[in-house]
Amino acid sequence: MPLPPSLVENAVAVPATEVDIAEAEEFIRLHHEENHDLGPVEDRLAEVHAEIAATGTYRHTTTELTFGARVAWRNSARCIGRLYWRSLKVRDLRDLQDPKEVADECVEHLRIATNAGKIRPVMTVFAPDEPGHPGPRVRNEQLIRYAAYRGPDGGVLGDRRNLELTDLAITRGWQPPRTRGPFDILPVLVETSDGESGMVDLPPDAVLEVPLSHPELPWLAKLGLRWHAVPVISNMRLRIGGIDYPAAPFNGWYMGTEIGARNLADNDRYDLLPYLGKRMGLDTSNEQTLWRDRALVELNRAVLHSFAEAGVTITDHHTESQRFLTHVQKEEAAGRTCPADWSWIVPPMSGSLTPVFHRYYDKEELLPNFFPGGTTGTCPVIH
Repeated sequence: MPLPPSLVENAVAVPATEVDIAEAEEFIRLHHEENHDLGPVEDRLAEVHAEIAATGTYRHTTTELTFGARVAWRNSARCIGRLYWRSLKVRDLRDLQDPKEVADECVEHLRIATNAGKIRPVMTVFAPDEPGHPGPRVRNEQLIRYAAYRGPDGGVLGDRRNLELTDLAITRGWQPPRTRGPFDILPVLVETSDGESGMVDLPPDAVLEVPLSHPELPWLAKLGLRWHAVPVISNMRLRIGGIDYPAAPFNGWYMGTEIGARNLADNDRYDLLPYLGKRMGLDTSNEQTLWRDRALVELNRAVLHSFAEAGVTITDHHTESQRFLTHVQKEEAAGRTCPADWSWIVPPMSGSLTPVFHRYYDKEELLPNFFPGGTTGTCPVIH
């Protein structure tokens, strides 16, 4: 769903000198409480305490990392698609810090997640922050971002949200296509605290795009509109048991309104509604004609129709709202709270028609979780 403060704007912070033992212990106990086959928790706690005393930090086992990543998704108050949090595939690449290698593995993440359109939920975890040595960061808010170019008349071609990222990529040597367009894919940019950076162009086999058409408006297919199939959030900070993983790209699949009601419709993105309203022959002279609403519905119909035609996984906001309430019920039955930010959980279109609109939610912030670590970006529906 939309929208984490920018690595372009924020310097890479040096992590604290020592991991919070209380937070580490709380996580280890949670892991053992929910996985009874792990045996006595005291043995693992003794290991963690000793490692923190010696080094200021500790290393999660792969099992702990996987559990922590899944629970971070379960606790993410801004995500509506948490029903299948146990299905998240976690790639443990914590030994990678070289920015070029990190960028290359981001490409591989896209290949795995795309799965010929049958989108898989995947997270790739790179090196954590350690005392005095921050881990690598991904500059892109999502791995796939469309470029934005300023015109001489003050206009913008492409996704206005990515003006700074486009400028940075060009400064680092990226060459835009000879003929610039509204959907030029930016490279993945990675950097470390010591000034090293890596930049990798996304190859065609790693980026599946869906051309947009409409079941009843044939002219829409001729506009050349499209959107990428996999929303990989790449600038959120994953925090598990006191350890921060600043580069942990993760994805699910899209909810249609993320594309049709935000990415393509927002004034500071592609702002397509005025054009579509006129092409549809709507009276755009007065807001009381609700021309924006009518154009918005048809744009969202086009997104859902096109993804279905292409055989690419997507969900609609009505279905996802029902699924979220099922998730809330399951969490309550398990004796857990389910924090939710109402302003993010309610879809950006027809909110009052969805069941998530008509109730209050717990606001407690739980750990593990995801926190801002880069520019704000959509929270994809992860399944």
